Amino acid sequence: MPLVSGKAKKVILGNLGSDNPVFVQVLGICSTLAVTNAVKNTVVMCLGLIFTLSLSNLTVSLLRKWMPSRIRMMVEVLIIATYVIIVDIVLKAYYPDIWRQLGPYVGLIITNCIIMGRAEAFALSNPPGLSFVDGVSAGVGYSYVLLVIAVFRELLGAGSIWGVQLLGEWWENWAIMVMAPGAFFMMALFIWIVKGLIIKPDADGKGTS
Repeated sequence: MPLVSGKAKKVILGNLGSDNPVFVQVLGICSTLAVTNAVKNTVVMCLGLIFTLSLSNLTVSLLRKWMPSRIRMMVEVLIIATYVIIVDIVLKAYYPDIWRQLGPYVGLIITNCIIMGRAEAFALSNPPGLSFVDGVSAGVGYSYVLLVIAVFRELLGAGSIWGVQLLGEWWENWAIMVMAPGAFFMMALFIWIVKGLIIKPDADGKGTS
């Protein structure tokens, strides 16, 4: 038997490319713009989102048959909030400096459109295993976009990556890159490169690489 079924492979490839939550669906933009000024903060945010997204998908899928439709979204928010609180507590206990730097953005994972979107669009109508795969792959699809943007923003804005200085005194830091306009610029440039040069629409209007 193949290690990954055909449907799971299609879900993974879609979330990583032609149906990516950031540069195709344009979801989760708040965190994309807020935390990508430093690679370390971006990695922590990405790990927290992958944890929350994958386990939320799994839990919603497990409970979908017993979830009353009239309170469905409230239950989903409660599930998501539970996992976000776990992330927040772990960061506060073991990585207080990063927790302080991220501030309210960890709590705002609850409102990330990607998590609620995958729960509604996928986990409610698919089995737990496939829903977990969808959550992980959507989280990874979100994460690599943020990491690429964070690397360029920190390098150009501070001359460093992960706090390690890479560019010498000759480099004049671009202050705009660690500010919100720099995030918008890098995000737009990334979408243009990926959708214009790598993923091209097919006859049905869907992206193909």
